[in-house]
Amino acid sequence: MRARWLLVAAAVCAAFAGFWLAHQIDRPGPRLASGTWLPAPRRVADFTLTDTTGRPFTLERLAGAPTLVFFGFTHCPDVCPTTLLKLAQLEKRAPVKGLRVLFISIDPQRDTPPLLGMYVHAFAPEFQGLTGEPQAIANVARDFGVAVNRVELPGGDYTMDHSAVVFLLDDAGRIAAIFTPPFEVAALSADLERAAPYLKSRAARATT
Repeated sequence: MRARWLLVAAAVCAAFAGFWLAHQIDRPGPRLASGTWLPAPRRVADFTLTDTTGRPFTLERLAGAPTLVFFGFTHCPDVCPTTLLKLAQLEKRAPVKGLRVLFISIDPQRDTPPLLGMYVHAFAPEFQGLTGEPQAIANVARDFGVAVNRVELPGGDYTMDHSAVVFLLDDAGRIAAIFTPPFEVAALSADLERAAPYLKSRAARATT
């Protein structure tokens, strides 16, 4: 199981490496110990999902503060709860002002807004969760470069394989960096501290 998670994580890294080669520009940025800083922030296509209160959530709501984004599902036996626990510990260190954590479900069949809310808030009350229509989720996952695969299990049950990657978005909702496992809270905290000065969009910098 762990090897499969690392395999999909490697696939995402390879995809972003291709993006890097195609968009090399002289963009200053921090050296990260836990992931890769993109040479240019990658825009995310607009989307409409549903938050844990049942309200629509669009890309616009990601503006204004940096965000850590992780894709997973509430029935995940190991990687998802382990990662969310570490992100909760990371958030408590507050290495970036206003940092948010967003968990996007890849299992809308089971992850209703109330269930998703109970799940993410068990890790931290401030965490946000998103679910939605299957096609909308598939579109967002594809746009982020997240590999998702439904795996049928004996007895009619199923599980979900997906990329175990954490995305760092700047305050304009653009992908600035990707973090790959294994995740260590101290290393992530140091990386975020280094990244903090670079997470303001040009428009935000002009007003400060």
